[in-house]
Amino acid sequence: MTEILSPAGVDSGAPAEDRVVDHPAWPVLKDAVEAIRPAQSADGSIDFAADDAPARATVEGQLERVVDAVRELAPLLPHDEAYLTALVTDLRRWADGGFGVPDFLDSLLAFQPARNRVDGLQHLVLFAMYTQNGNPDRNLEAVVLRMVWPDWLAELERTRYDNPLFCGITFEDFTAGYDTNSAVLFPETIAVREAPERFSWGGIFCDREAARFRRVVDAACSVTSLELPDDARGLITDQQRCQEAFVLWDMVHDRTHSHGDLPFDPFMIKQRQPFWMYGLEELRCDLTAFHEAVKLEADGVAQGRDVQYTMLLDRLFRFPVTGARNRNYDGLGGQLLFAYLHRHGALRWTDNKLTVDWELAREVTVRLREEIETLYREGIDRPKLVHWFKAYDLVSGYLAPHPGSTWAKGPDALDLSLPPRKLVDDVLPDEFPLSMFYEALAKKLRGVITSTEGITAESAALAA
Repeated sequence: MTEILSPAGVDSGAPAEDRVVDHPAWPVLKDAVEAIRPAQSADGSIDFAADDAPARATVEGQLERVVDAVRELAPLLPHDEAYLTALVTDLRRWADGGFGVPDFLDSLLAFQPARNRVDGLQHLVLFAMYTQNGNPDRNLEAVVLRMVWPDWLAELERTRYDNPLFCGITFEDFTAGYDTNSAVLFPETIAVREAPERFSWGGIFCDREAARFRRVVDAACSVTSLELPDDARGLITDQQRCQEAFVLWDMVHDRTHSHGDLPFDPFMIKQRQPFWMYGLEELRCDLTAFHEAVKLEADGVAQGRDVQYTMLLDRLFRFPVTGARNRNYDGLGGQLLFAYLHRHGALRWTDNKLTVDWELAREVTVRLREEIETLYREGIDRPKLVHWFKAYDLVSGYLAPHPGSTWAKGPDALDLSLPPRKLVDDVLPDEFPLSMFYEALAKKLRGVITSTEGITAESAALAA
């Protein structure tokens, strides 16, 4: 039986236009979720036989607090009525099943934010999920967010960059899984009994991206004595302007994964490949966004120039020195971009000072995109393993492989009788180590990078 979210006699306590996070039920919900999370295993289940496990009655009581809070908050979110109704049912089923591996498929299918992209529209999202670049376990997480969909972005999506699944979003508040480096909300991270045939939305938190960009790039420019042009410097001091650049960058990047001369699975989520293949795919999408931003600037779109600066500076400064070195494909893409610009004279590191020829950097960045696009186009006619080696040749032409690399020795060093996916085991966790420049930069920015965990526009403003 479907539970009614707002039964007679329940007072929501606020009119529909009020913020979810200002409602007294929100801190109750958040506190209850935080009480349940530590008891969960990596798959989201709760083992009540474990030595430190809480009593089942205690967890059931906390879950009731979550359900009651969802019911109280529902009137603030009439556009999510179907989702919140299904959510209560999924939560109840989890409890009735003894808190085994959670299944939120029904509520996931009911949550359809991309169908109603209205600027400023708020959503309460509650699932058992892992947070990419954050918590790897499928814990219960709650986040309140707002849609970012200004008229200018909606017009670009309608006329130039059709992407009906993309959601630009910002944080209102969140539980511990998002007090991390995670800046995405993706349906594939959610605990379900079976994966849907296709996902119908994907969200990226442009406020977190902008806030950490501003902090890291400001520090990096200070460390390297890089003098930014006035229009680029303006991004460091303007959160709203920076958010607009990121939401446009994200929309075009996300779209690019399914456009161009591609393999059958452009996201490569169903394939086991060497991590430099993922690095090239992510970089290809960023370079395409850069290329489109050049055209947008020429067409008078104010955010076009800003996307060029944010892509270059974020890729050059933050990506290579963030996260572990274990198959860090985003870091690899940043290293490759730096080395390519350096090789072609668009940036110089002289007298312990970094200088960039911005106009040349634009030209050279477009050329790198063309090299990767050529790799993809010619790869359609190659066997998978040959394609991987050609990609390795492209990357190793600019980045020095680890001296102990088997792949660097060429095909003769590998057991080619094995299927390609088995040869991935011969890839070193750090196949392309950091250069001396980045080793030094990583040490100087370590504290700044750490300080951006869990950052939002509001927390960044308070720290300023």
